[in-house]
Amino acid sequence: MARVVRRKRVLGPIASRNSGRGRTTLEWQESLCQAGQEYADKHSLPMKFVQGDAFSPKSGDHVLKCDHAVALHACGDLHVRLIQHAVNARTAAVSISPCCYHLINDEYYMPLSSIAKASHLKLDKDNLKLPLQESVTAGQSVRSKRFVEVSFRLGFDSLLRDRLGIASYVPVPSIQKSLLGEGFERFCIWAAKIKGITLPEGIDYHGFLAHGEERFFLVEQMETVRTIFRRPLELWLVLDRVLFLKEQGYEVSLGEFCERELTPRNVLIQGKLAQ
Repeated sequence: MARVVRRKRVLGPIASRNSGRGRTTLEWQESLCQAGQEYADKHSLPMKFVQGDAFSPKSGDHVLKCDHAVALHACGDLHVRLIQHAVNARTAAVSISPCCYHLINDEYYMPLSSIAKASHLKLDKDNLKLPLQESVTAGQSVRSKRFVEVSFRLGFDSLLRDRLGIASYVPVPSIQKSLLGEGFERFCIWAAKIKGITLPEGIDYHGFLAHGEERFFLVEQMETVRTIFRRPLELWLVLDRVLFLKEQGYEVSLGEFCERELTPRNVLIQGKLAQ
């Protein structure tokens, strides 16, 4: 029987090569379907790529005859929809690695299991971003650039408040990282131009940069409190999926498929329909 696989250009070929069994992969972009099919044909892999919308009611048809539904790092409602399709089709096995919990169609998170539905916990999209707000895979270079950019932004904010009396934070759009190497003064001139602000003469750029760096460390300390809840919240969301599968008659195991240094989204849910 064919297996439905999402996330796909790497996962699908590996799964097909290792087992020799057919795989059906659902993908939104036609170009990726074509590239994947060409790769599969070239390497004689039993794979079929289907262009389609995972949120379309017809997407469930691809799960009806499969014996194992797989989604690796499928974002938000994508993996939830696959779980629902698998449950409705009574698919024999399900393997899910959740990711990007905030990418949902509703304004608030809609629990799956009866236990989670009975909870008073109400999560909006901003809450659901919390598990993803960590950088365990980022190198020292990335962290250093983040320190510079955030310090520049906070220093610019301090400048506006002190010299122009602007009381609210003025968001500045994304910046080319190369511009950061030109220094704080150049950043402020660029940011002011982008926001249509005229800067006064005689600005102590060195002093405002120092203030921005102080604020960076204060923000980091405040974020530490939020950090404590990142993994517990993710596990609450994961367990909602586990409990839902159990309620639908699946035997479920929960584990990690790699070290968190490789990817913090390393949780793997595996369900097998009880006989």
